Amino acid sequence: MQFLDIREPDFQERFDAIVARGEEVDREVEGVVLSIINDVRARGDEAVLEYTRRFDRLECSAASLEVSAAEIDAAFAAVDPAEIAALKLAAQRVAAFHEKQKQQSWLSTEEPDIMLGQKVTPLTRVGIYVPGGKASYPSSVIMNAVPAKVAGVKEIIMVAPTPGGEVNPHVLVAAKLSGVDRVFRIGGAQAVAALAYGTATIPQVDKITGPGNIYVATAKKLVFGRVGIDMIAGPSEILVINDGSGNPAHIAADLLSQAEHDELASSVLITTDRAFGERVAEEVERQLQVLSRQAIARKSWESFGVIVVAGTIGEAVAFSNRLAPEHLELAVDHPFDLLPSITNAGAIFLGHYTPEASGDYLAGPNHTLPTGGTARFFSPLSVDDFVKKSSIIHFSKEGLNRLGREIVRIADLEGLEAHAKSVSIRLGE
Repeated sequence: MQFLDIREPDFQERFDAIVARGEEVDREVEGVVLSIINDVRARGDEAVLEYTRRFDRLECSAASLEVSAAEIDAAFAAVDPAEIAALKLAAQRVAAFHEKQKQQSWLSTEEPDIMLGQKVTPLTRVGIYVPGGKASYPSSVIMNAVPAKVAGVKEIIMVAPTPGGEVNPHVLVAAKLSGVDRVFRIGGAQAVAALAYGTATIPQVDKITGPGNIYVATAKKLVFGRVGIDMIAGPSEILVINDGSGNPAHIAADLLSQAEHDELASSVLITTDRAFGERVAEEVERQLQVLSRQAIARKSWESFGVIVVAGTIGEAVAFSNRLAPEHLELAVDHPFDLLPSITNAGAIFLGHYTPEASGDYLAGPNHTLPTGGTARFFSPLSVDDFVKKSSIIHFSKEGLNRLGREIVRIADLEGLEAHAKSVSIRLGE
């Protein structure tokens, strides 16, 4: 963990090293992933099964790649009813929030001789990737599948690795509750390739969403264009803005909630009160001692944890907008006063009683968020990611007569004679 003062001459240089973590894509990784994609594209199920044996230590046939209805029923029987109820509540709240994002098709008849509009159409089939390595994430199932269901996607295909054949029952329960249609026990770059190109067993999809490791992220990047993707997610991050108010133990817990994700996660506190920051650092150390994922969280905190001292809250907000964090907590006495000044953030958590975890699980907004500063131009996963929009244009004869000569004029200035003639021939010219 580093203690930095925003006014120090070398502050930006020292902080940039943290921001840049995970930016460099290992060319060797890219080569390996491209090889896997090409192999799956060429050999289909045979290649998928081979990589599943090699990477997930799972021996299966094409017929057993898909998780059966009986296995999903068994998962419901194995999971505590209280846990099922919590996942169901999360799915309901996420659905209610995303319902508000839906857009309708529309037509405009403001001009009597021309009709314009937009047609909103759900994607036909999407694939969602759910990690299955260091931790199990039923919440990721909900956050990816529910918006797709709300959008009206006809078929949702889920892939999730099952190392050693171990299937997480909570992930299967979440899949059923979220409206997933089919689940396949595969992961890694081979799963992304199978979804992008299709095999005899695994259907080709229109778009792939969901987080994964460096191999999954690289595979999504390489198949983009063949299919749509949500975003290229990097290591997770949290920034907490503080004015010296609140409980240091609460802030420390929030920072560690990010650090326990993985060793590359970044947890940053920027405060106008250095003494408060020092108490937070002490609390982080105390809480680390009893954390079950201490090794991961400690590596993250010691490598990419920072406490920054700012002169004013305005300085802290300006810093946040430059950073464009994935998760931004406004742990201040008057958070709504700062909200209008925040321009770049994936999700904004306001006040001392809104920890990031509330948004991770069941507040309602999506937890699939832009990372690594991409909140400057990317948005959280939403219903918009699961629909496409078509423009609608209708000219009556009168409408073309009214505007046609201007269309011809613009076509002529671009030197596109056939374009111009396609209009002028209708004008009788």
